[in-house]
Amino acid sequence: MNNMQTANKYVPDYLVTPGEILEEHLEHAGLTQASLAERTGLSKKTINEIVKAKSAITAETALKLERTLGRPAHFWSNLERQYQDNKTRLADKIKLEKDLHWLEIFPVNEMTKLDWIEKCKTKTQQLDALLRFFAVASVERWETMWTRELQAAFRKTESSQKDTALISAWLRRGEILAQEQQCARFDKQKFRNSLTEIRSLTIEDKDPAIFVPKLESICAAAGVAVVFVPALRGLGIYGATRRLGDKYIMQLSLYSKSNDQLWFTIFHEACHIINHSQGELYIEGKGIENEKAKENEADVFARDFLIPPEQLSLFLASFYKPTILQIKRFAASIGIAPGIVVGRLQHDKILPMSWGNDLKVRYKWVEG
Repeated sequence: MNNMQTANKYVPDYLVTPGEILEEHLEHAGLTQASLAERTGLSKKTINEIVKAKSAITAETALKLERTLGRPAHFWSNLERQYQDNKTRLADKIKLEKDLHWLEIFPVNEMTKLDWIEKCKTKTQQLDALLRFFAVASVERWETMWTRELQAAFRKTESSQKDTALISAWLRRGEILAQEQQCARFDKQKFRNSLTEIRSLTIEDKDPAIFVPKLESICAAAGVAVVFVPALRGLGIYGATRRLGDKYIMQLSLYSKSNDQLWFTIFHEACHIINHSQGELYIEGKGIENEKAKENEADVFARDFLIPPEQLSLFLASFYKPTILQIKRFAASIGIAPGIVVGRLQHDKILPMSWGNDLKVRYKWVEG
């Protein structure tokens, strides 16, 4: 459902009660409240309380008004329904006005430019749009849900409100995109078995428009929704995984500008999905403090799945300072992109960071 479609629903500044309309009809018909009470069989007190908006027009009363005043029952019922709706919305608007400070912790302008939320004319409408984006009824509900989840993920409580807001907005966008994806029910073994096929995509990864749909399709068949969500300014997150109903979300930011970074992150997240507790949120990024043992395990998993250690050892035994041509041949022999080999050798300090970068694929992401 697109929450942006109803974000700017009209909220009146004042209320017209059904009783005011009833009074107008009584005057037009030349009737008093007492005579209407006599004609309908309702008490004079009931009629007076309806006029003063102290009592509602029930379905039974609406039918009696239809017979005595000529307007159909649904007219009176709709008046009551619209009044109650407007009354509730006006009270909610007053409450929202007290929570406008909440907008200050979110990058609202950036989120509107990315079309995550609608750009609204008033701050109250903008706050309403933000709540709809998060699919929560109030600021308090957001604070309860997201503060609890992120504190559990980080194993700490010191994260600032702005940090929580930034990360929660990015994660929520991933949820929305994942909900739109058709996925099979999550099957851990099937996903594990698909990793070899996913790894083979690295040799055709020059254009995200080509390999990303293939990656999404393979993972979706195993119950994993892969979503690429641009990082909000200052986010500092490379990837995240979590359970959503019957599927997993593997959420990737667009920080990975080269293929060695991207594929390492993908297989790091895959380890969390396969080997770690279901339902937990795992986030990888600068300054994020997750459980170190699991993060180290995920790093080793990604490193060794991409480049098997025994094959790398044999290669380095012959060419400890390999040439470009030797790296290309080795990469081809193990079915991996040569840029990933370069990234690994740079990380292990076998190659300087300035050497071999021409073998890496540099991505141009279409952000939005």
